[in-house]
Amino acid sequence: MSAIVLAQDAVKTVNNAGLAAIGYGLAAIGPGIGVGLIFSSVINGTARQPEARGVLLSLAWTTFAIVEVLALLGFVVYFLASNA
Repeated sequence: MSAIVLAQDAVKTVNNAGLAAIGYGLAAIGPGIGVGLIFSSVINGTARQPEARGVLLSLAWTTFAIVEVLALLGFVVYFLASNA
């Protein structure tokens, strides 16, 4: 048997929605911490240099969107794993 066939058999036998939910919860920790760090840096930067507020906020929203894509990717993988 090839490794691909063994992997497909393993996916078919492990079909637990609870494990998928735990996996998504763990995957959401990283983006949650990332968003907190992004906006705390904006607050610190604005406090140090108030005239840079606009630049910092535009950069923060851009990086926020990039980080949230990771959370959405985990959400999609959760549904794929729970409905397999």
